[in-house]
Amino acid sequence: MSFEDELDAILVKGKEKAAQDILKAVEDAYGEIPYVFQFMKDNPEIFITKVLHNNAIQRNSGLDARTIELISVAVSAAMRCSHCLKLHIRIASNMGIPDNQIAAAVFLAANLVSASVLATATRNIDEERDVCRACEINSQACEIHGGRKGSER
Repeated sequence: MSFEDELDAILVKGKEKAAQDILKAVEDAYGEIPYVFQFMKDNPEIFITKVLHNNAIQRNSGLDARTIELISVAVSAAMRCSHCLKLHIRIASNMGIPDNQIAAAVFLAANLVSASVLATATRNIDEERDVCRACEINSQACEIHGGRKGSER
């Protein structure tokens, strides 16, 4: 359904009926209604705009539903949102995505989280010790120090 069609349906039905219909469509698509949507349903204006926002992102992503779901698994794992992760693993499984692809998404997320930990921690260690790796590698590479740190040693 296009964005305009979604808006027209909301205007014709009214926000309460539109929210009920959206919940039904979500349940039909996912096999369940996510907890956050259940929580938001009593605030139709907030719930409807959240769903419209989600739909617009997905519709304009150029990604297929399976890829979006694997990304959702990976991000849920990286964010350590166990509720989200359980939901997206179930949805991915219901979509027929093989377990090895779901696991691969989790492994990729873990790898990126590990890289983030290392990137942040090593930079903080160097900063605390007044070390500039860019200056050490190439005196012209550092935009902050312009090679001064490397020449000070």
